[in-house]
Amino acid sequence: MNAVRTVLALGSNLGESRSTLADAVAALADHPGMKLVAVSPVARTAPVGGPAGQPDYLNLVAEFETTLDAHALLDHCHDIENRHHRTREVRWGPRTLDVDIITYGSSRINDEVLTVPHPRAAERAFVLQPWAWMDPDARLEGVPVADLAARAADLSGVELFEGE
Repeated sequence: MNAVRTVLALGSNLGESRSTLADAVAALADHPGMKLVAVSPVARTAPVGGPAGQPDYLNLVAEFETTLDAHALLDHCHDIENRHHRTREVRWGPRTLDVDIITYGSSRINDEVLTVPHPRAAERAFVLQPWAWMDPDARLEGVPVADLAARAADLSGVELFEGE
């Protein structure tokens, strides 16, 4: 299989989020079917949706070349989440790690377990802004990611994270 470019979004707001994100990127890349291409700076973001009172998130976006098919990539992402004790109890609730497939080449997938491009990516500054920092020329379904970020309702809640 030829390598496909994929963009993954990672977020965490429980535990040692900064090290969790770094560990997750390394673990994603530590697979024979994955090659890390680029990683965005880390953003601190206000929670979007979910229960009130949860802590801010740390988010980043990473681009990979992969020879995994989209569903095998999803399985790999879930495996990395599980290694970081991810639980799915509350929709959009706090989590140790979330890994979402944003794009998988130019593929459009919509089945019972996977939708690509991610159905809400074009509205989420916590995905779009780090992606635009990583790749100012990036496009999502033909639209500049930076333009989508500028229009996203949650943009005011996104800042460059300069902590440890």
